[in-house]
Amino acid sequence: MIQHVYQRSRACPELDETYVATDDLRIYNCVKEFGGQAIMTAAGHQSGTDRIAEAAEKLNLDPRDIVVNIQGDQPIFHPSLLSDLIRPLTEDPTIPMSTLVYKITEDRELQDMNSVQVAVDNNGYALYFSRLPIPFCRDQESKLAHYRHLGFYAYRKEFLLTFTKLPYGSLEGAEKLEQLRALEHGFKIKVVETQFDSIEVDLPEDVEVVEKKLSQSESPGL
Repeated sequence: MIQHVYQRSRACPELDETYVATDDLRIYNCVKEFGGQAIMTAAGHQSGTDRIAEAAEKLNLDPRDIVVNIQGDQPIFHPSLLSDLIRPLTEDPTIPMSTLVYKITEDRELQDMNSVQVAVDNNGYALYFSRLPIPFCRDQESKLAHYRHLGFYAYRKEFLLTFTKLPYGSLEGAEKLEQLRALEHGFKIKVVETQFDSIEVDLPEDVEVVEKKLSQSESPGL
């Protein structure tokens, strides 16, 4: 799974380098065996963002460099999804952080707690993320679109380090969604709708779904 994520990341033209940040020697060795780059980080990080921040420091990146957080449980994403994610930060130097959403087309997703949803303002910035359907349409005639959050993030390195030093948020604790920490402390998150979906491996049964899609892919070795 890690190799699929790594190879798809390398297929994104905007990324200069790709590293796997891990505290597990088995993962580190796996990445080295297939020819990838990996960085060992400290154990005990509270979130993947904290781990990414340590890796960015070890790489001695410039404060204005863009750091992309690609989670290792999404092995079949399209590389163009990353281009969508990065674009706002390259076009506007004032944006500190971006993430992605995909339009929900199946009602079952609205009630899935692993399908995190997001509401945005008129300028495309996140208002709130939740494990429950948002917005809630009280009247049947209110047919607003709902969007599922995809767990990809892009940060400027300087903001990434700022983010990891922010106090743990009460909303973050309630929803178990670390991106809420940024909103609670008044920082903006640019939200980009992408036309490319990505399936996370959250449960054992998700593996079969991913393997089936990989077998149907025209380019399974991406």
